[in-house]
Amino acid sequence: MIYHVLAIGLGMLLDRLIGDPPTWPHPVRWIGSLINWLKSRLNTPRHAFRNGFIMLAIVLGMVVSLTAMLVWSAYAVSPVIGIVVEAILIAVGLSQKSLQQAAEDVYEPLVRKDFTNAREKLSWIVGRDTQGLGESEITRGVVETVSENTSDGVTAPMFWALLFGAPGLWLYKAVNTCDSMVGYQNAEFQAFGFASAKSDDLLNYVPSRITGFFIVVFTKNDSGMALKKRLSIWLRDAPKHPSPNSGWLEAATAVQLGVQLGGINSYSGVRSIRAKMGEPHVELGAQHIMRAVQQMHIAAACFFVFIAIGGILFELA
Repeated sequence: MIYHVLAIGLGMLLDRLIGDPPTWPHPVRWIGSLINWLKSRLNTPRHAFRNGFIMLAIVLGMVVSLTAMLVWSAYAVSPVIGIVVEAILIAVGLSQKSLQQAAEDVYEPLVRKDFTNAREKLSWIVGRDTQGLGESEITRGVVETVSENTSDGVTAPMFWALLFGAPGLWLYKAVNTCDSMVGYQNAEFQAFGFASAKSDDLLNYVPSRITGFFIVVFTKNDSGMALKKRLSIWLRDAPKHPSPNSGWLEAATAVQLGVQLGGINSYSGVRSIRAKMGEPHVELGAQHIMRAVQQMHIAAACFFVFIAIGGILFELA
């Protein structure tokens, strides 16, 4: 467990410094290619529900076994080599730097009032339609994305890395990738993606709530409300989100920034009404993008301290 904690700490540092250079190969792309190959062969109407479980089992079996073999081989050489190899595998699975860069790519044209460029960059990171969005709605798209992915891309992978090392992190990443590719509530994937979507919900359940709590308690509060009131609003609004986990992040961010998230989104021209999160003390503006990024980094640091203490106590026990 202590080795896992050391590897996570080193992995976080590597991710903050290097991130995911776009020209470097990335395991998520390989996992995505495997998922595409499997779904083209297994997503048949007659056995879609059953085959969705089969696809998930194949992907997880291949990803976890390969990662476990790499980690075991490294630790067989020496603990130091094992920690370094595990840290690299963990760093590749974290997304702090890439999330910050994606947010800044929208923020920079937005503060110049270059809405056309800001909308285009926003379309790279969200699934909603971005045509015609103004500053507040562009900002909302980025803030909601950074908030949700604070768990999906940072703290949830760390949580599973603490429990099971790099193989645990990559099990989570494989499930998360399956969900992002086939976990849609539409005619094509509703049955086939059921296993992936529910598994992703399950693996995010605990990390999302811990992360949301850390955001409310430990990040800068712009709303002026007392902690008890902020926690009350967070608990009130989080369950309103259609996702069983995303609301715990978005509601926490809304409370701390003193803004209101949620509202009307459009997906391929179809309007979707999302529940409002938080109280609108101030209007959303470009500055809130960088505040959301700051929240992500603080929440990630708090989460690492939390799992480090947990790992040490486990070893002492």
